[in-house]
Amino acid sequence: MGQPSHNPVRILVVDDDPGDVLMIEEALEESDVEKVIEVVADGEEAMEFLRREGRHADAQRPDVILLDLNMPRMDGRQVLGEVKRDENLRTIPIVVLTTSNADTDVVSSYTLQANAYVTKPIDLDDFNDVVRRIDEFFGRVVVLPKHA
Repeated sequence: MGQPSHNPVRILVVDDDPGDVLMIEEALEESDVEKVIEVVADGEEAMEFLRREGRHADAQRPDVILLDLNMPRMDGRQVLGEVKRDENLRTIPIVVLTTSNADTDVVSSYTLQANAYVTKPIDLDDFNDVVRRIDEFFGRVVVLPKHA
């Protein structure tokens, strides 16, 4: 059981597919890990959120980012590069959660310092299981960096 004295895990979901976002949110809500889920639809909005710019001026820093690779405007690879180059953001764990299982995407994601690379399963039950495992891992197992 989670300890109530801990703050909820803050998860930022960066994905432009509303169907995938809904499935991720539903899978996350099924676990009893206390969490706050924020969603942005593309890489540019993700960077605004992380840098607390514009309409995201009041955003709170996430504890973990679930990042899709293939998005319009600014894709996940660009977000990964930007976050890991930013001294204030680079310690946020990033899990690439994408439909691509191309070797080049896997290698480039780890080269850009992704903390994990997970392929979105096609099957709904498998998809839910994968997201719940990520949630359990970051909500219960991993020690996350503290931030102000």
